[in-house]
Amino acid sequence: MNDQHAAEPTRVEEMTELGFYTLAGEAESPRDLIDEVRLAEELGLGHCFISERLNTKEAATISGAVGAASTRIRIATAATNHNLRHPVVTAAFATTMHRLTGGRFTLGLGRGVVPMQKAFGIPAITTAQLEEFAGLARRLFRGETIVGHDGAIGSYPALRLSPTFDEDVPLGLVAFGPQSLALGGRAFDQVVLHTFFTDETLKRSVATVKEAAEQAGRDPDQVKVWACLATVGEHLGEEQRLRKTVGRLATYLQGYGDLMVRTNDWDPAALRRFREDPVVQSFYVGGSMKVIDSPLTTLDKIEHIATLLPAEWTAPAATGTPEQCARTIREQLDIGADGVILHGASPAELAPILPAYRATRS
Repeated sequence: MNDQHAAEPTRVEEMTELGFYTLAGEAESPRDLIDEVRLAEELGLGHCFISERLNTKEAATISGAVGAASTRIRIATAATNHNLRHPVVTAAFATTMHRLTGGRFTLGLGRGVVPMQKAFGIPAITTAQLEEFAGLARRLFRGETIVGHDGAIGSYPALRLSPTFDEDVPLGLVAFGPQSLALGGRAFDQVVLHTFFTDETLKRSVATVKEAAEQAGRDPDQVKVWACLATVGEHLGEEQRLRKTVGRLATYLQGYGDLMVRTNDWDPAALRRFREDPVVQSFYVGGSMKVIDSPLTTLDKIEHIATLLPAEWTAPAATGTPEQCARTIREQLDIGADGVILHGASPAELAPILPAYRATRS
């Protein structure tokens, strides 16, 4: 057969309501994202999210690599912090990505992890700062020159990208508590929720975002809310499953356990027992904290920590067979989420689950 008459491979229908995090956890090499992103597009995943870790996952570099390795998938930082870079540098990063990807990029911001910020001497981020930065960034995207700014994010004699700009770069917010959720509704284009939210917490969070958008005179349907769902199918080994559920949740509890417990209405006494346990205490040495979900953490410690966590705390996750995982993903959308990030899993790890989910789509 003549090559020009050879059938082209069938393109899989894009599932714009599903996303994943590239380089989940502590990937060995940032180059891994190239194969991940290409496979994600082949599988039909609609969004690629980037979580910043200040080692080999610096957000601007990773964003550019994802943009270059992809052709259609949408890309978002979820999240970077506005105070890690000068406002003009962050805004230039966003507009560069916007044009590089043909409008597929969303600049996603967040508050960051307070213990790490304290250790690095980075000031804590406030709601007022996030809202102010969002307003300034939108003005810079439109080509404005801002003179003599003096506000929550600092004082700057002048801020400008280019007077020729008239860009519409979407902004996202990783939100947890009610103040952040409301801010997302009134000032951002998409909101990413946290992993291990109960169904009730998810429902309440979506309502908070949508109501805040409506009160601000915005169309609530135009503010997309992403559920973040730990997706750990039974096709993974037992150790992987433990690290992606127990290990990951335990690390969150290290960083902001009180907030997680309060948000989900969990038992504070269980959090105290977790914190006081000698194995958990062993991750704090000389005033510094080692994260529990590190690849260096031995399996026996993860297994011990599993005995400290109530079963209901790790229950908000997609587990089991591909069909059971797909059903849990579907339920997140039925509860009210506009999209679901399949968290903690690479596209290759999601490959058995996505056909089962696709069968549930109407």
